[in-house]
Amino acid sequence: MELTHFNEQGRARMVDVSDKEVTTRIAAARTTIKMLPDTLLRIKAGTIGKGDVMAVAQVAGVMAAKKTSDWIPMCHPLPLTGINLAFADNGSDELYIEGTVKTTGRTGVEMEALTAVSAAALTVYDMCKALQKDMVIGPTYLVSKTGGKSGDYVHTDNT
Repeated sequence: MELTHFNEQGRARMVDVSDKEVTTRIAAARTTIKMLPDTLLRIKAGTIGKGDVMAVAQVAGVMAAKKTSDWIPMCHPLPLTGINLAFADNGSDELYIEGTVKTTGRTGVEMEALTAVSAAALTVYDMCKALQKDMVIGPTYLVSKTGGKSGDYVHTDNT
């Protein structure tokens, strides 16, 4: 597999996608935050002193997806047509965040989906760190992607 992010001098470059076909691109990513059961209960009850943790994390994830090219040097700035984050928990000590990002364009939105869930998780951590500093974020991974020359992808758990 050829790496395309290097120029003829071996230096990093942003790939030229102008000749690629415009298609609908969708990517989903997921992360987990492990915490004490009491921390998760307080998040769900809305009793964290800084406010509604999941509402703020939702907005943070959307904002981060829109700014991915500002965070990741070789990412293309993209006109995103949809961003959604969903939260779930295991009823005990893990909060799951899944983000889906969509565009119609010449390059995919995998990095935008990964950035969205990462920023949302970091926001949860920030809002809850006064209660618990030993929360653990991850694993963070691409769940699926559709569209583009490389075709569709669905994560399979190989562990």
